[in-house]
Amino acid sequence: MIALINGNIMTMAGPIYQKGSIIVKDGQIAAISPDSSPASGASGEQIIDVSGKYVLPGFIDAHTHIGLYEEIYAIEGDDTNEASDPITPHLRAIDGINIEDLAFNDALQSGVTTVMTGPGSANVIGGLSLVMKTCGKTADQAVLKNPVGLKAALGENPKRVYGDQKKAPMTRMATAALLRETLTAAQNYGAKIKQGENDPDKLPDRDLKMEAMLPVIAGEIPLL
Repeated sequence: MIALINGNIMTMAGPIYQKGSIIVKDGQIAAISPDSSPASGASGEQIIDVSGKYVLPGFIDAHTHIGLYEEIYAIEGDDTNEASDPITPHLRAIDGINIEDLAFNDALQSGVTTVMTGPGSANVIGGLSLVMKTCGKTADQAVLKNPVGLKAALGENPKRVYGDQKKAPMTRMATAALLRETLTAAQNYGAKIKQGENDPDKLPDRDLKMEAMLPVIAGEIPLL
């Protein structure tokens, strides 16, 4: 058990406690007090005086490519963009994350305890992002929610990446058209699956790209 005392505690959900205390038990906050008394009195308690310091909850970074675009590696550590097809909704960040990326520890040491990470913006639809902690022995252990959203891009990146390859999208018009076309195809795929619930002969062939789009069509996850 650890007691942090005499800190300026910013709870983010109420008043700031000046010279307050926090009790941490088994790695989790057990109690917060507006005064400096550790309060618990438990044996083996470690008391840390944080006078003059601010104590805040862990920061959340809602847009990263951590674990996919690794800190010290080049080609072997860059799994951010699958720039071979502008429509890749079936790609999953969890399949590419390297939990050994040094950026996780850098983030944690800077107070960032939770991140959303996922594919980059090269593709019109890039793949499924997730939310995870910045600590853990495996990516599966660190994940909090997967998937949390589907990456999409309307800016200059798809134009730049595929324009250099002399293939669509080379304009914002083509980017919007591809996105619209894919959303419509996913709607149609979902309708066929629903028809197949009563008539198996009407079930479409399995399409992993369209399957990944269905949670977006259903409003279960957003386009990011």
